[in-house]
Amino acid sequence: MTDTTTLTSASTPTAPTAPTAPTLRANHEATPATIAPAQFRALMSTFPTGVAVVTTGGPEDPPRGLTVSSVSSVSLDPPTLLVCLNRNSRTLESVLERRTFAVNLLHAGARSAATLFASGDPRRFDAVEWANSAEFGGPHLVRDAHAIADCRVSRTLRVGDHEVIFGEIFRVEQDRPEDADPLLYGMRTFASWPAAAA
Repeated sequence: MTDTTTLTSASTPTAPTAPTAPTLRANHEATPATIAPAQFRALMSTFPTGVAVVTTGGPEDPPRGLTVSSVSSVSLDPPTLLVCLNRNSRTLESVLERRTFAVNLLHAGARSAATLFASGDPRRFDAVEWANSAEFGGPHLVRDAHAIADCRVSRTLRVGDHEVIFGEIFRVEQDRPEDADPLLYGMRTFASWPAAAA
């Protein structure tokens, strides 16, 4: 008698099944758009800061400089600060070429210098008293600064339309800190330290 029994699929040897990878849920949330430049300016205007003029250029070079409020300490060892300069600035071009610069921290009586160096006036150095030396990182605004830090560029970082310049400080000229009367800028206006602290 012929055996017509057939084998069931259960009795058929099969290869082990690989584990199924977990299904990742697609993130359909759109990346939030950045705020408008005017809104960003309005935001930062409520954060008062000191005012400085960053200068560069050797004794035989044409002086360069512009007003900044984006100055920050970075490190005590080595002593390092940073400044942020517009990528279209000729001052930035000179800083990157010379690899040194000076940060002139302005006193309360230097509002006119702050406005002048923010204007882009090509003759701005003719309107202030300044000095330069091979020992400096850049021109010193001798009548408008209560402290000056001479720096060498240690690194740079491009962020949007600005370049962040990190500077190691190799020389400082400073009045007595307790006598300083720094110029401040906030709410789109200048103020002195006592007025802001009152």
